[in-house]
Amino acid sequence: MSEVANAETYRIEALELGPMENFIYLIIDNATQQAAVVDPAWDVPEIIQLAKDKGVIISDILLTHSHHDHINGIEQVLNKYDAQLHLLKPEAQFWGQQLNLPTLHHGGDIIKLGKTNIEILHTPGHTPGSACYHVHDHLITGDTMFVWGCGRCDLAGGDPEVMHNTLKHLGEDMPGNTIILPGHNYADSETSTMSAQVEGNPFMHFDKKEDFVEYRMHIHDKTRESPYHAEPKK
Repeated sequence: MSEVANAETYRIEALELGPMENFIYLIIDNATQQAAVVDPAWDVPEIIQLAKDKGVIISDILLTHSHHDHINGIEQVLNKYDAQLHLLKPEAQFWGQQLNLPTLHHGGDIIKLGKTNIEILHTPGHTPGSACYHVHDHLITGDTMFVWGCGRCDLAGGDPEVMHNTLKHLGEDMPGNTIILPGHNYADSETSTMSAQVEGNPFMHFDKKEDFVEYRMHIHDKTRESPYHAEPKK
């Protein structure tokens, strides 16, 4: 996976790295050639090489959440670049690490990357401070939403009732043509649109919270295997 988006002011490059099929994204501002790396992990030399190949400098690190498979490359990136670390305040509190002068955000804040605006959305459920990054018509979703799936809620900090609310709001609030860029390559497609997810992602099909909780916590992992496929609403 390489370039996944190319708009007038920005472009997004992606790498699939590590044993858990993580997607790591570079958001590049075309005017300044500044880049923000989302969830740097696993093979940091490859991330750095991609930045070099594209002629950009990594100025910012954006975290969707603090699980090890999304953060284990932070230190290596900071050893190479004078980059600013960004995450939501609830996630910093959940993580509990003594971070070196991070920028802590609230949902709805705008991160300026050159001339590109990146909106940070608070999307809890997988962890208390999970975030999605909204750039024009792209949404980098971390482990909040996969193509045809969603993140686990049985790990520390997870809450299936909160996840149900988060997915419901994303489906209702985001334009249907929003392109989903997930945190893992678990499906038959690397990207999708929000309208397709509303139709085919089984986690988006539950009106009742208790039905979602039962499916997420007790049924899904016994009945589905990756790569995930679209499932029409029953």
